[in-house]
Amino acid sequence: MYDIIIIGAGPAGLTAALYALRADKKVLVLEKETFGGQITYSPKVENYPGIMQMSGNEFAEKLIDQVFAHGGEIELDKVVKIETGEGNCRTVITENGRYEAKSVIIASGSKHRRLGLDREDEFTGEGVSYCAVCDGAFYKGRDVAVIGGGNTALQDAVLLSEYCSSVTVVQNLDFLTGEKRLADTLVKRANVKILYGKTVTALLGENKLRAIEICDLRSGEKEEVKVDGVFVAIGQVPENQPFEDNVELSKEGYIQANENCTTRDEAIFVAGDCRTKTVRQITTAVSDGASAALAACRYIDSLAG
Repeated sequence: MYDIIIIGAGPAGLTAALYALRADKKVLVLEKETFGGQITYSPKVENYPGIMQMSGNEFAEKLIDQVFAHGGEIELDKVVKIETGEGNCRTVITENGRYEAKSVIIASGSKHRRLGLDREDEFTGEGVSYCAVCDGAFYKGRDVAVIGGGNTALQDAVLLSEYCSSVTVVQNLDFLTGEKRLADTLVKRANVKILYGKTVTALLGENKLRAIEICDLRSGEKEEVKVDGVFVAIGQVPENQPFEDNVELSKEGYIQANENCTTRDEAIFVAGDCRTKTVRQITTAVSDGASAALAACRYIDSLAG
């Protein structure tokens, strides 16, 4: 029997583990894919307070080392369900086993929706990015493209236009779906070009991205657009389906929770990008992890009382 089982080994989950372990709780972290989460795909992180520069892998490795140093357990396994057991027990069911705990922290994260193109994995970190806030500064004075037309894409394009030589926005509709205020700001930028009714069909280059192939959805005509970087902003995909019977989900699939990181089940807490929130950054993820862990510890301690 564990005190806390944490689902997800990204910054939120690992921070939650660290805080719980320091409170003398027995902790198991379950991760289905990559220890460290999405941050491991970032070649450089320069917006974490107190650290000038580090790679995402370096950040993840240090967190993992901290968790192990405090006696935490981390297992590679996919969670498929959470069940309410007898008394105050929660049973986390995975593809390979069953684990019992007094409380559970869901830190399953969300994934950037991908283009689904050949070589996308190969170019990720080598010209393809999913976070303009994280990686935009590396393209100062260079030509970039933003894929998407919603609020995130428009915000990314406005940000990038401040220091990139040119920004090409590729939108598959005949209009932008983001806020009018953002759209109005964007169209006034001299170094911004918006391509409507087009979609990206190929990523081109040798070791690094050098161009994108775009297709006009009406005519079918294709052309190459030379860019040094592509920022994909076509939405997020939360991974909360296994927990839909345990917590309340928003229409987009995020777990309904605010800064207190609690859910409708008093023994289940949530942290990081998988919950409803407006900002998804490393700093907000680790903040959630601390809040969720402390809330879970208070809950467990109340059982003893």
